[in-house]
Amino acid sequence: MDKQKNILIVEDEPKLAEVLREYLQQSGFQVGWLANGLEVAAWVREQTPDLIILDLMLPGKDGLQIFRELRQFTETPIIMATAKVDEIDRLVGLELGADDYVCKPYSPRELVVRVKNILRRVATPARELMVETGIEIDPERMEARINGQALVLTPVEFRLLQQFVNNPGKVYSRNHLLDHLYNDHRIVTDRAVDSHIKNLRRKLEAALPETEVIRSVYGIGYKFDPTGIDN
Repeated sequence: MDKQKNILIVEDEPKLAEVLREYLQQSGFQVGWLANGLEVAAWVREQTPDLIILDLMLPGKDGLQIFRELRQFTETPIIMATAKVDEIDRLVGLELGADDYVCKPYSPRELVVRVKNILRRVATPARELMVETGIEIDPERMEARINGQALVLTPVEFRLLQQFVNNPGKVYSRNHLLDHLYNDHRIVTDRAVDSHIKNLRRKLEAALPETEVIRSVYGIGYKFDPTGIDN
């Protein structure tokens, strides 16, 4: 990476934090560490990290409270980490808008890869992503094209594709996607998303045979994975 990125680890287990810090430093990152939730917001305002790894269970203030507080003044990518594996905990974290979610015990090596992927996504301009994937979105005309070929999409399918393409790699729960699909905020079941995803996948696969760019994330929802495209 051209500029050394600054990563903040918020974790109250010193041994785990130290191991993760060593892995991140070996990968060329500058790393800060906090163990108390009460210190996080002030540190982030002063240091402006490029990414935060945020534990859910912390002394002083829990991770969800911290997440909500941070989102009031920063869009810094956040990976939430926790020992809680119940589905409701995963959904709450992602519906708040977390960029990724890992359950303990996790592999520090894998987490470093996730950090790199998220930073790459954040740094990738829309034009570069269009060249990389061949997918072009025109929000003013509500048109989408793949390698110059127009896609015939419903308004809901277009908004769904736009949300995915603008946030590659980000995992969305069904409820979170519903918030972006209907302008009139109608009440529909979360299974409506599955139907729209199925139709959108079919149209994408017709233009990009033998690819899977919209992937299911078990127990959570969906994400857009541009690595599934082989131009």
